[in-house]
Amino acid sequence: MMGSVVSTCGATFSAVKRGPLRSVLIALSAVLCFTGTSMAVGGADPLPTPQNDPFYTPPSGWDSEPPGTILNSRPVEVASLGPQAQDADAWQLLYRTTDAADQPMVTVTTVLRPRTGPVRGLISYQPATDASAPQCAPSFVLRQGAPDKYDSSLDLIQIDQMLSSGHAISVPDWVGPKGTLFAPRQPGYTTLDGVRAAQRFVPLGLSGTETPVAAMGYSGGSYGASWAAQVQPTYAPEIRLVGVTMGGWTAPVGSYMETLDGGPFSGFLPSLLPGMMRADPRLAAAFDKYLTPAGHALMAAGDSKCVTPNVAQHAFLRMDDYLTIPFSQLAEQVQESLAELDFGPVVPTAPLLVYNAVHDEIIDIAGVDKAVAQWCASGAQITYTRDQLSEHVSLAISATPAVLRWVDERLAGQAAPDGCSTRTVLSMSLDGA
Repeated sequence: MMGSVVSTCGATFSAVKRGPLRSVLIALSAVLCFTGTSMAVGGADPLPTPQNDPFYTPPSGWDSEPPGTILNSRPVEVASLGPQAQDADAWQLLYRTTDAADQPMVTVTTVLRPRTGPVRGLISYQPATDASAPQCAPSFVLRQGAPDKYDSSLDLIQIDQMLSSGHAISVPDWVGPKGTLFAPRQPGYTTLDGVRAAQRFVPLGLSGTETPVAAMGYSGGSYGASWAAQVQPTYAPEIRLVGVTMGGWTAPVGSYMETLDGGPFSGFLPSLLPGMMRADPRLAAAFDKYLTPAGHALMAAGDSKCVTPNVAQHAFLRMDDYLTIPFSQLAEQVQESLAELDFGPVVPTAPLLVYNAVHDEIIDIAGVDKAVAQWCASGAQITYTRDQLSEHVSLAISATPAVLRWVDERLAGQAAPDGCSTRTVLSMSLDGA
């Protein structure tokens, strides 16, 4: 059918100019974006998915190039919550990076810059990529004309606000071409090599390695930002990483997995586990041993969908029903693998802003409290804000103005507060970061 079908919230967002009022209206009305109203944009030829798009295939000899080398590029349009594309120049860059086994790998970053005015810095934004299927990669779901915007709605809100700050943006497919979710180190490599590629891409108008860089991630995206902070001092010391923000931090991953089981958000498990198994042969062997036939079918189905349909379809799923042993026993057997996902041997040297909803229904704040305390004890520089009124999705939106103020200060050269601090506020929407 010709034409476009856009939700009423898309019209609301597009009708308001960028600025503080837009942030408030987004926070008040964004819930409409997650209530099942179709936001697909039609009328054009369908976009090829990454597995069917030759752009994602690197040229011969790519693996001998240094990390961050641009292997291919193309202009694209990035969607907004309305029917029109983002008011920004945008491209995709295929670049060489490194996987969790320290072997050459390629992935794609989507880079954007405001159409007018100078670019003041670079933000590397890690979307909450909580699914393993290729069609869930940011480089596909963020494009104008992608089949729907359910899984990218929060990211489109964040990108819109980042553009209003006058910064260039790099949005990497940080899970890589195989959808290897929650792999150690690799998210940091892909993020930082996406920064290297962006710095080398002349149309962005950056200053090479002199460019100040900040990394941002929320929920699943906090995992990519976390690893970028951890590996940057040794993997990419030439990058001027001036600040990293992590909200709804998925730490520690092991307890996060077990907390989801049997609850209203248990559909994250069939969305996440297939990619985790691809990333770690030990996890794959353990699950292969204990999954029932129905369990194997569940993983295969989850591996073919993005996170929204998985969560919608599998609320209150219990993994015990799909295993020959209790899920808790399986988690104990793979504890070594899960422990490797959380912390590397290098403490971040860039200042960090961590924020979380006290009553987050998906990420237990007790795990975040513990992770912050561990990093602080090791010498990290952290500003930690706990929000009393928000829950998981609403904090991602309502905290954005405060988070971007913190990022703007770092990119402008203003030093972050020394040491570690923790405070609990009524709402980050009413208080600075």
